[in-house]
Amino acid sequence: MIISASRRTDIPAFFSEWFFNRLRDGYVYVRNPVVPQQVSSIDLSPEVVDGIVFWTKNPIPMLDKLDLLKDYMYYFQFTLTSYGQDVECGVPNKSRVLVPAFQRLSNQISPERVIWRYDPIFLSKKYTVEYHIRYFEELARRLAPYTERVVISFLNRYERVVRNMSPVGLVDFPDDQQIALAKSLVEIAHSYGLEMQSCAETLPLSDLGIVRSSCIDGVLLGKLLGCPLTVGRDKNQRTGCGCMESIDIGEYSTCRNGCRYCYANQRTNSVPYRAQRHDPNSPLLIGEVGPEDRVSVRKVVPLQDRQLKLAL
Repeated sequence: MIISASRRTDIPAFFSEWFFNRLRDGYVYVRNPVVPQQVSSIDLSPEVVDGIVFWTKNPIPMLDKLDLLKDYMYYFQFTLTSYGQDVECGVPNKSRVLVPAFQRLSNQISPERVIWRYDPIFLSKKYTVEYHIRYFEELARRLAPYTERVVISFLNRYERVVRNMSPVGLVDFPDDQQIALAKSLVEIAHSYGLEMQSCAETLPLSDLGIVRSSCIDGVLLGKLLGCPLTVGRDKNQRTGCGCMESIDIGEYSTCRNGCRYCYANQRTNSVPYRAQRHDPNSPLLIGEVGPEDRVSVRKVVPLQDRQLKLAL
């Protein structure tokens, strides 16, 4: 079983105490996002967890506690863009805080296990093509010794996202311009020895040397573990997503990074209220199990193929 922590919220930044309490207790409760009264109990013991994928914009609250993960294999998807707090309202300063945090994390666990995400990419009067090229290169220069891979994607213009982005002033970004920018960025990435991948993109980027990513990467986890994983593609993700099957333990509308482009905060004005209901000692990320909830144990199995392969 692979644990995703989490596409739905930034667990390292805001809920790390809760997460380590869940590892200590050996299980976590997860509400079904469609039918909230359905709660799954997930075994978190090292015997069944093959790997953990952390998604974050700020891992600092976890950095002094990584020894608590010694029994698990894990890696980080670390989003580090060039946007300011007009877009990522609650994210700390990139140059002074987050770039050093990225470097420290890499030094603690290895560059192979810290994946740099520069996404989503959009254009505005401030965030122009030239702006992206200039600041992407600055970030690549500082991060290249601390990672092996950078992942890009372009903003999906969901109605809610466009509405939240209105103060930023999005401008048209046709496919041919996206491809041209991707070409410039991959050339920069390659000049610093970085592999570039794309996340859930349908644009024809492979001819540029940009590989489709698997953010939940069974191949990478198998390499880190020293044995292959028998895991299939996650059919519940959007078209173009190459992720492997995983169990996400987060909840929507709980992230306090305040990014205007966020799709996971479905009701932005509810985030402060939901944050107040967080108890780091609860098995649920938000709130408690109520009398109307139905808790069921989700069957999970390890994915590592430890059978000896005989050469014929």
